[in-house]
Amino acid sequence: QLQASGGGLVQAGGSLRLSCTASGRISSYAWFRQAPGKEREFVAASSWRGDKKDYVDSVKGRFAIGRDNAKNTLYLQMNSLKPEDTAVYYCAARSNYNSGPLTPLASLYDYWGQGTLVTVSS
Repeated sequence: QLQASGGGLVQAGGSLRLSCTASGRISSYAWFRQAPGKEREFVAASSWRGDKKDYVDSVKGRFAIGRDNAKNTLYLQMNSLKPEDTAVYYCAARSNYNSGPLTPLASLYDYWGQGTLVTVSS
């Protein structure tokens, strides 16, 4: 259902755009990340229509979540990257049968991409 891409190595202050091809009927989607030795962390979520979005405080003003209708992809635009943003990033989605308010709880997402590594060097 989901296939993530776009990770890589970037210097601090740089930008990356993660993409996630999506299929099926989705009510909302999100990005999570997991740094080495740490638990998976919520990054951002959006309703399918884009009228509701939520971000973890540490990325507000730097990251933007959205989707490209023409390409049927979800994206996470990451600007002003910091070394602490280094992690494996995962896209996730909730099906139309599992709709509800935006949530940072990973357990409530039905579909997951395989993860893409983002490394930010200082």
